[in-house]
Amino acid sequence: MATVDKDQYEKCNFCNKAKNDVEKLIVGDKVAICNECVNLCGDLLTELARNTVKALDFKEINPKELKDFLDKYVIGQDEAKIVLSVAVANHYKRINNKSKDLELDKANVLLLGPTGCGKTLLAKSVARYLDVPFAVTDATSITEAGYVGDDVETLIGKLLSNAGGNVERCQRGIIFLDEVDKISRKSENTSITRDVSGEGVQQALLKVVEGTVCRVPLPGANRKNPQAEMVEIDTSNILFIAGGAFVGMEDVIKRRAEGSGIGFGVEVKTNHDGQLKDLEPDDLVKFGMIPEFVGRFPTWVGLTQLTEEQLKFVLTEIKNSLIAQYTYLFETDGVQLKFSDEALLEIAKNAATRKTGARSLQAELERILMPHMFSLKEYAKQDITEVVITPGLVKKPIKLAA
Repeated sequence: MATVDKDQYEKCNFCNKAKNDVEKLIVGDKVAICNECVNLCGDLLTELARNTVKALDFKEINPKELKDFLDKYVIGQDEAKIVLSVAVANHYKRINNKSKDLELDKANVLLLGPTGCGKTLLAKSVARYLDVPFAVTDATSITEAGYVGDDVETLIGKLLSNAGGNVERCQRGIIFLDEVDKISRKSENTSITRDVSGEGVQQALLKVVEGTVCRVPLPGANRKNPQAEMVEIDTSNILFIAGGAFVGMEDVIKRRAEGSGIGFGVEVKTNHDGQLKDLEPDDLVKFGMIPEFVGRFPTWVGLTQLTEEQLKFVLTEIKNSLIAQYTYLFETDGVQLKFSDEALLEIAKNAATRKTGARSLQAELERILMPHMFSLKEYAKQDITEVVITPGLVKKPIKLAA
């Protein structure tokens, strides 16, 4: 073994500081490092360990504190926040269960409600509060194994990637299955043709949602490459939150609640409003979800369409609100953008009629502000420094005259 001539190293190979400028220069085989770089590396490793512990060492979660956190990001939906907060708290109690005599069952969550009411945002906010990896997957992109499209292992692969390849963090993460109502059975009758994106996907999801060991490639590797390095992920402690609009579910609930009958003496209930709060497991099965899939989501809650007042609040008060975004865009051209209260109410009213929740607000603002955004450079030349949106400009968007 060749001896190391320490005198040939006059500086640190990492920070390039001279030997005389540091307290100690540690010399190895063809490399030298100073005491300052050693301390820096130690601090980085300590910080990494601290962050990992923070994400994995869950203390007892207080559902009320979680609900208060969700209130900052999601408007309304108090019942959904309470149900979700309790379900999440119980899920992580189950993970931290130390009892050898008692085994707690997994309880995934199903969120039902119209588009734009905050289903995805609720799941994202829960993951942000817990500091755990989070992945959103559109259920309509999943097909049975062997067919063109994503398979169920792709869900876990996305979560592992978002966890930075950390298997422990991945195994305590959250997956949000969006548009889960679109994988409902196309018909209650059996068919000789395969339903590879409907019932077949529900069947494929069963074991993953309940808890199984999946082999997925490391982040960055091609999942179709047989030589790719694989890791095993246990999904038993991954929380699955499914969401869907379930259009037509109110009619299913209403038919079940009102009943039907023929002949004298038959009592038939009438005028039932068919709200999602009255949902029962059989209603989901009637809708087209297979009983085994419904059983994997024992906790469910219905979300409601946002009201005009709530849409106005979303428009103006939340962090990174749309009004703040468009105000900034106008300010870059030296024009102040303002809205009257009456105009804001008119915008919220118009957005509510679109029936797409908060998503309709941006479309409405684009319609109203398009003539002004097209003319911003012209406004600057004409010394127009302020645009005030009134109810008249909401109803008939036109550019300002000089």
